Amino acid sequence: MFALLSFCLCGLLMRGEAQDRATLWRGNDRGGRCHYTFTVPSPVESSCPQIGGPEVEGLKARLNLLEVLVSQLSAGDSRLPGVQQGSGARVQSELQEALNRAVGERNLLQSEKEHLERELNGLQLRMEEMRRETERLRNKPCPQQTPMVPPSPTLQDRVSKRPGSGLNPMSRLMTRPSRQEDSSNLRDSAWQYGAPGFQELKAAVTEVPAPGGNEDNTGCGELLSVGEPVTHRKADNIAGKYGIWMQDPEAVSPYGPNMLWRIDAIGAEVKQMFGYEDLEQLSKGFPSKVLLLPELLESTGATVYRGSLYYQRRNSRTLIRYDLASESVAARRELPHAGFHGQFPYSWGGYTDIDLSVDENGLWAVYSTNKAKGAIVISQLDPESLGVKKSWETNIRKNSVANSFIICGKLYTVASYASRETTINYMYDTETSQGKNLAIPFKNKYGYNSMIDYSLAQRKLFGWDNFHIVSYDVRLGRQQAN
Repeated sequence: MFALLSFCLCGLLMRGEAQDRATLWRGNDRGGRCHYTFTVPSPVESSCPQIGGPEVEGLKARLNLLEVLVSQLSAGDSRLPGVQQGSGARVQSELQEALNRAVGERNLLQSEKEHLERELNGLQLRMEEMRRETERLRNKPCPQQTPMVPPSPTLQDRVSKRPGSGLNPMSRLMTRPSRQEDSSNLRDSAWQYGAPGFQELKAAVTEVPAPGGNEDNTGCGELLSVGEPVTHRKADNIAGKYGIWMQDPEAVSPYGPNMLWRIDAIGAEVKQMFGYEDLEQLSKGFPSKVLLLPELLESTGATVYRGSLYYQRRNSRTLIRYDLASESVAARRELPHAGFHGQFPYSWGGYTDIDLSVDENGLWAVYSTNKAKGAIVISQLDPESLGVKKSWETNIRKNSVANSFIICGKLYTVASYASRETTINYMYDTETSQGKNLAIPFKNKYGYNSMIDYSLAQRKLFGWDNFHIVSYDVRLGRQQAN
């Protein structure tokens, strides 16, 4: 055999095309058999396609080793090189934990998606209802105008004989200037009149009860009743499902006393604050000022007071006083031991752990702590330094009520955020440190009231009910003398 190989090799070397010498190698294979191998340069091909080679063989060996390791892991073999006893179980536990987290996040996202889809369907139904109502009103015939009643000569004579020079008071009333046109030349179209120079006016008399001995609508007292909600505007997009609107009771230049502020509270980064010259501009949606807060805001518990915005920084118990004039942070301080980011929210959630408000007595914070075990804690704050001046602990759990507000140093809680007809069910008086149950009717007109706060500037309740900016009149009892 060896002679035959040598003969072939010699023949190849003697050919003129082969310029390099052939090589011969002899060795045993894995089974122990002897193999002869020789190499001869190709007289035609300058290079060969790479099929196999040491690299491929090494890769195959590594793959074989990996297959063995995988099979041993599958069988629970703990005797692998470099693998300690129990490491397979630990790896499996970590993988299972990661899988559980992924499944939980997927379920959470799925539930949020379903919630948003339900809201979208509700909005689409509402839009369809509004479209049908608009169509109905468009097709409805206009009511016929009733002719003006001819003036009574007796009444006209009576009015014309009243003392005074120039236009009599009734004529002055009928010639009031139009707000839309030049008041010096034009009159309101609703008050135009012809040659007789007189119109008979019919007055509707409404009975108004005289203030009783137990009511006081100008000072402080206990809450007696809350009026019907009045809607001022609906938010334009999903960011306005929850929100805050406020008015500074002690406004500071350059902003006037009628300035209103709005913050949409949905989104990963809540930083924009919109200012409106007055309620009319807010209703129309025409802001005159837009501020970008330096740090993210958490939920719907912010308020404005003495030219500053007071709010909770996102995912912390830190309170921030933001000066509106200089557009900078004037003070910051942690509210001691306060729960935050979902520890002690109101029943509707929304990270409403810290609720700031202003009343006749100053700046307040409503929150809870681990020490209070979830019960509502009320603290009066220094508006300059944000330090706690005094605190009260109540016996009503914060997550059992939908919202709260403070009037004249008295905390009031609302039973439900979603029920159309609910009640103000509890009152705590910081002056006497006593609480009591109440049953004052309260309406969530749109079925999801995420913000209820007392506006000292207007002596009303401000609310944000499912995209809608609303307000409520309040009636207070007379403060009892000590």
